[in-house]
Amino acid sequence: MRQSVLDRYSGGAKAREEALCCPVEYDRRLLEPLPQEIIERDYGCGDPSRYVRPGDVVLDLGSGGGKICYMAAQLVGEEGAVIGVDMNDDMLALARKYQREMAEKLGGDRVRFLKGLIQDLALDLAATDRWLAEHPITSHRGLAALHAFQREQRATAPLIADGTIDLVISNCVLNLVDHHEKPRLFREIFRVLRPGGRVAISDIVADRPVPQALMEDPELWSGCISGAMEEQAFLDAFSAAGLCGVRIDKREPTPWREVEGIAFRAITVTAEKPSAAATEEQMRRVIYRGPFARVTDERGGCFVRGAATPVDAAGWALLQSAPYRDHFLPADPTEEEAEAPSSGCRPGGGCC
Repeated sequence: MRQSVLDRYSGGAKAREEALCCPVEYDRRLLEPLPQEIIERDYGCGDPSRYVRPGDVVLDLGSGGGKICYMAAQLVGEEGAVIGVDMNDDMLALARKYQREMAEKLGGDRVRFLKGLIQDLALDLAATDRWLAEHPITSHRGLAALHAFQREQRATAPLIADGTIDLVISNCVLNLVDHHEKPRLFREIFRVLRPGGRVAISDIVADRPVPQALMEDPELWSGCISGAMEEQAFLDAFSAAGLCGVRIDKREPTPWREVEGIAFRAITVTAEKPSAAATEEQMRRVIYRGPFARVTDERGGCFVRGAATPVDAAGWALLQSAPYRDHFLPADPTEEEAEAPSSGCRPGGGCC
């Protein structure tokens, strides 16, 4: 499947392939400085550039020809930076072709394009290519030596280091990763984000699980169809990786395609990495403002509107992060309450 993706997107880097395109309305002002070749050979299903803030360090997973990266570079300003990661040499060549021209237009070279796998963001594929050129593999010993080199490289010179990114974005690429590697992909997103860092992912999801027969079709897989996750599973994957405040920010009402009765549509999901946990371990209390009668957070804590609910340090830190803090009020506990949690409520955040 990976080879089918490489082949199809190598072709898409050289000539526009209409079958890979979803209709998306981008900010025309951000498109104006871009070369037409990059605009024409971009394949996405959303616009994650809308979530970029001035000063951000942005990581684009599956950056392709670089369109979203060059749009983001206009938004981060002089204090920000943009990193695009892609495994396809032809797409990287297209993106780099205009790097100097775009740096002159933007008044600074804020964009880097790196060769890597989005499900293994520590592995530098360019370094692997150089190693293989010097050490051709002809036996199992050579393969073991390659794996040892890659382990050392991940540990000492990771492509993307831990906690260095403010915003991770992606545009219709996560579905191209093998299903067995998708949990690792979401863990990698969590790893590279700074505490309080954000995620904005546009991708294709299915209204029910995709059967194995469709998954084994290379044409459908490389066409962003059969690798799509079921919508609820896609949302759950963010939470399972430790991200919080998971939210469907945009969901196309009309499916992009229907195959064997399965509807495939574009959605954009945002989330956040929790801020660093508070140091004190005593219980605190919070009050959920509403408007819902009760809500449950990612840790399983349940909060009833208007009720003072005890939370531990990790729960407190979670609720102080941006997606939550406007919905809760602090309720200072008494000394006795700080020393002992209320009977029958879980430490992570209350009970229902």
